[in-house]
Amino acid sequence: PFVVKAPYKPSGDQPQAIDELVNRIENGENDVVLMGATGTGKTATTAWLIERLQRPTLIIEPNKTLAAQLCAEFRELMPDNAVSYFVSYYDYYQPEAYIPQTDTYIEKDSNINDD
Repeated sequence: PFVVKAPYKPSGDQPQAIDELVNRIENGENDVVLMGATGTGKTATTAWLIERLQRPTLIIEPNKTLAAQLCAEFRELMPDNAVSYFVSYYDYYQPEAYIPQTDTYIEKDSNINDD
């Protein structure tokens, strides 16, 4: 089971946000977004959401720095659960494609980042 081990409980707007997201997901929404300012407890809220739903979850971050930070925080909050980290080394990736309506072939193109 997914279990959060934190020295604190949801507070402020967090319980309401968790309830709202659980309700939306359980009523069939496949994709939900939790938005909030820096330092408002989005990571902990998400961990408690995962704990309530008991579902594997994919979390996407816009850059490697935030992804690494979030991964470390989830590993702290959920130490008995598998938390995996994947980073694409492409800045840009266009798979090859064919558009039959215009008989257009698009070659594969990519740009690997320097990091």
